[in-house]
Amino acid sequence: MTIPLDAPVSRPRSTPAIDLLEGERLLARLPGDGADRCGGHFEAFTLTPLGRTLGAEITGIDLRERVGEPLRAELHRALLEWKVLFFPDQHLTSERQRELALLWGDLETNPMLDTGDSADVVRFGTGKRTYENIWHADTTFRTAPAMGAMLRMVQTPPFGGDTMWADMAVAYDNLTDEVKARIDDAVAVHDMVPGFARFLDPERLARGHELFPPVTHPVVRTHPETGRRTLFVNASFTTAIVGLPREESDVLLRHLFAQAHVPEFQIRYRWSEGTLAFWDNRATQHYAVGDYHPHTRVAERVAIAGGRPF
Repeated sequence: MTIPLDAPVSRPRSTPAIDLLEGERLLARLPGDGADRCGGHFEAFTLTPLGRTLGAEITGIDLRERVGEPLRAELHRALLEWKVLFFPDQHLTSERQRELALLWGDLETNPMLDTGDSADVVRFGTGKRTYENIWHADTTFRTAPAMGAMLRMVQTPPFGGDTMWADMAVAYDNLTDEVKARIDDAVAVHDMVPGFARFLDPERLARGHELFPPVTHPVVRTHPETGRRTLFVNASFTTAIVGLPREESDVLLRHLFAQAHVPEFQIRYRWSEGTLAFWDNRATQHYAVGDYHPHTRVAERVAIAGGRPF
């Protein structure tokens, strides 16, 4: 599929929430899930749900100890069901965080962001300010975006600094049949420039764009493990729907971006130092709330390489 030559390299500061529908919402955590289903049982740990369709806290295990395959398999099953898992009071080292992430696959590097002790560890909060306070999925500007990520909270501010996640399978479920018909077979352009232009200097931005030229992905992807249809466009990196006139593409994308803003599809997490979060980047978007400056919030993230969306 040819990327249109007039694909924009920037986006407006605002992404208006348009055409959001009120009323009852379909809130299914799993494929074919009934609204009141309690979910699976886990032997190795205690799982406490934090939201209706996503978000759960895991206690009763120490991630500093060896994670064998039975425990890894249970954690993976919990991840597929709850999309984002939180492990409080773990206080891991950076190296141990990497070891855990490697249980799920190879790690990505991101040359646009500051790094920690190794190239595949992104460190937030000690270098130049970045702006993750927009709904996005990580690295969708790659041909094969990240499967997931682990974020370790090192230092919390005295207030604020929460992170929010949105369930993009539920967001898709709640689109009208008319909108689904328009997007089910559509593809969209993803470009790294809009997401990084606000905090990279022109030379570094140009290098990043050379490394990661625009790519196309399905507007609606199929989760490779659960089979869920999942809305896969985001306001940080998606710039155009291929084959649509510019104005029509912009209006439709604004409507699709707005779905992440629906509170019923979200969870908001208040961090404490030593907490580790693990999320499924194929099923969610997230938003780092930027309400704590001039205080400091330090965190380290490792991203797990994924496959090409389909």
